[in-house]
Amino acid sequence: MKKTYLGLAAALLLGVTACDTARQTQDAENQTPVVTTTTTSGPTPAGAIMSKNGLRVYAFDDSQQYPESALRLNTPPAGGLVEPGPVEFNYSLSNYQLTRMTPHSNAEHMANSQQGQHIHNIVDNEPYTAHYETTFTKDLKEGDHVILSFLSRSYHESLKHKGAYDLRMVTAGKPAERMNFDLKAPHMFYSRPKGEYVGTDTEKIMLDFYLVNTDLSPTGNKVRATINGTEFMLDRWLPYIIEGLPMGETTIKLELLDNNGNVLPGPYNTVERKITLKES
Repeated sequence: MKKTYLGLAAALLLGVTACDTARQTQDAENQTPVVTTTTTSGPTPAGAIMSKNGLRVYAFDDSQQYPESALRLNTPPAGGLVEPGPVEFNYSLSNYQLTRMTPHSNAEHMANSQQGQHIHNIVDNEPYTAHYETTFTKDLKEGDHVILSFLSRSYHESLKHKGAYDLRMVTAGKPAERMNFDLKAPHMFYSRPKGEYVGTDTEKIMLDFYLVNTDLSPTGNKVRATINGTEFMLDRWLPYIIEGLPMGETTIKLELLDNNGNVLPGPYNTVERKITLKES
């Protein structure tokens, strides 16, 4: 009799466990899977880490990719004529959500916009303006202007595939002199770093630039980055991390070079910017 009770208890326990397992499996199948990426040290180096004079520079390529995202500037039109002063910019955007926080742990280790993903708008290779809507107004002085627009993650890393950018010339007013800019030639535009970095944002500073009509390789074109007088040769078009910068002012110079070390012709292929780092 005792054995019979034990057998019945075991059978009931097995049945309850089986039902619970089946219910968990069904619940799991009905839920949308959540993919998380966690790191403790920030962007993962892609390739060698270059160390000179207390600085560390390395590329990374572990950010979330958006290969289907596309951006196009509708107005002002390519080659168009506008009045000097406030000009409306209007974009078409697909497969990309502005104002969304880029879901990657890299956002925790670099300066990150609390307004989320955005458009970088660069006029004549001046410091970009960030925009979180597809329509905005921006002043253009009289003259010919080169306008580069591209999609950016919330932590300001650019999307680098072909559909993610728009490059065009626009004329404001009636300039006395016309600009000779070859839209099909190799060009480099400066993006990051920019402005002021405070506290933990000073630990990992992202260097990011935009290339048009060219790429980088060990046997081809390269970018020479001179950081506070120390040179680093970059042979991959990727974002880079700079570590070890001192507090205060930092000067960054970028040059787009051919394989012989000569600066490629182009009005923006040499650029120098200053940033400031503060403890708090």
